[in-house]
Amino acid sequence: MPKLKTHKGTAKRIHVTGTGKLMRMKGLRSHLRRNKSKRVKALFDEMIPVAKSDQERIRKLIPYGA
Repeated sequence: MPKLKTHKGTAKRIHVTGTGKLMRMKGLRSHLRRNKSKRVKALFDEMIPVAKSDQERIRKLIPYGA
């Protein structure tokens, strides 16, 4: 069976934890942050788990857990 190719865009955005959970960063964090409250800006700093409905699709894009 041939090697599977990793989707590089997904690999840069998704982090796989040691227990196998898929973690991601929130969007809308790159600019226009002056208008956001401190609480909202603080929430951008933490990683959140990927939705259950998206996990199977994303695991196919990063087959080796990049």
